[in-house]
Amino acid sequence: MSKPTRAALIGAAIAALITLPGLAAGTLWDNSETAYGEVAREILLTHDWVVMHFNLQPWFVQPPLYFWVGAIFAKLLGAETLSLRLPAALATIAMGGMTAYAVTRQAGSRAGIFASVILSTSLMQAVIGRLAIMDALLDLAVALTIFWWFRALQTGQDRYFVYGWIAVGFGFLAKGPVAPAVALMVIVPYAWWNWRSEPTHIPSWRGWLTGLLAFFVIVAPWFIALAHAVGGSAVQTMIGHYTFGRYTGVIENQSGPVWYYLPVIILGFFPWIAFLPVAIVWAIGFLQRPRNGGPDTDRLLRLAIVWIVVPLIFFSFAKTKLPNYLALEFPGFALLTGLYFDAVGRKGGSRAAAISAACVPVFIGGLAIAIVLFSRHNKLAPSLHAVFADLSVMGIAIFIGAIVTAVMLARNAARPLLVDYAPYALGVAMLFAVDTLALFIIPQAEMFKPIPPLARIIDARLQPGDAIAIQGSLAGSNALLFYTRPPVLTLPQAPTCPKTRTFFIGPSGHPGKPALFAYSGLPCKH
Repeated sequence: MSKPTRAALIGAAIAALITLPGLAAGTLWDNSETAYGEVAREILLTHDWVVMHFNLQPWFVQPPLYFWVGAIFAKLLGAETLSLRLPAALATIAMGGMTAYAVTRQAGSRAGIFASVILSTSLMQAVIGRLAIMDALLDLAVALTIFWWFRALQTGQDRYFVYGWIAVGFGFLAKGPVAPAVALMVIVPYAWWNWRSEPTHIPSWRGWLTGLLAFFVIVAPWFIALAHAVGGSAVQTMIGHYTFGRYTGVIENQSGPVWYYLPVIILGFFPWIAFLPVAIVWAIGFLQRPRNGGPDTDRLLRLAIVWIVVPLIFFSFAKTKLPNYLALEFPGFALLTGLYFDAVGRKGGSRAAAISAACVPVFIGGLAIAIVLFSRHNKLAPSLHAVFADLSVMGIAIFIGAIVTAVMLARNAARPLLVDYAPYALGVAMLFAVDTLALFIIPQAEMFKPIPPLARIIDARLQPGDAIAIQGSLAGSNALLFYTRPPVLTLPQAPTCPKTRTFFIGPSGHPGKPALFAYSGLPCKH
């Protein structure tokens, strides 16, 4: 077995350990998970694999790849939490293996496994891999594209360029033009930068032609079928309004300031964010002394820096902002930090790295204070008390892992091998913390989801011809739709003299606790 293959198996196994435990626990989160889960379920209800539907109405918000995969799993396993989260989980596992393989082939097993462990155990990656959304599929496709194109520029072999276009074609089917846009905005500046330092092989016209042809063979059939089924306005709505419109305007009140993604990076790249500043300083210094670690390290560092900087600038100036948009560039963060740890290992330790590891407990303390203050301000103290023990276990695990990592990273000529295993100590601690969260804390969040139990009551009493409705001012309409059956009506107030028996969810008089009303459908008396 080759070193890259062995590293890929290790990387995939680590990603699986942090992604799969507790994946089926509890119900889907409203509103995105239940909305996307319902679109996948309605493929099976309508038997229409071309036009996506939501609440039995045509839905032109996202391309179909996630919904196709989710519908297949739902057909095999039932439309449940596990089946609808599996596409993201499997894509995240593949991302862990692919990152380890690609980096190992360039910089060796240690750097490859470091990069994979760092990526898989970062908070953003752990969260994205556990949600029934299409971002994990998109992130995998974009990362595959960037690594394939990187390989093409290095070797001059057009087949790698074609592989990249195939991968980005599936990324387009996952979330639209953002896939090729991000891949190109990373690889083009990288190619220019690398060309200034060493010979860089630009793909031939045959490579471009074959790659673009492969891309259109993957992407075009569904869009043509969609336009044939419902007209070209559907494609215009999806690509124009819901893709380009997200950049030029605000969709669904999801806006933010230009610095919106800075706290996203700090929290999303936890706990490895502690090492990012010293890794950046090291990378800049290293690139000023080219060839110290071989040209492969130089190339990877250039790629990582462009991967971090350019998409961050691009998304920071978008009008619509969501934290998961930035997950596309987390492989760049992991690559840079993994190469830094590899350099620290070759050096036999680093005081700066040890100090960075010791800063992780400080971050945990600040986060604990913020949670306590938030719970008091929002009157959630009793709820926090219920999960306090589990949260404490998580904090203690990461605290111990950070301290052990700091000790192992300190330069010690008598124990040089400790440095090689230092990142694993923090990675294992993060794995333990995330699995604790998934297995013991998140299931307790079911008490804060009032719609699923009400939906179960409706399902137990629902008869043919009955109607289901919810007041529009209440949250949870997507969950009600997913856990009952379409159509679900959204009404401004309680129905007046309904012609059919109606189950209606409306306000109960207690904030956050809606009530279920049943109207018999009898004629009103005047």
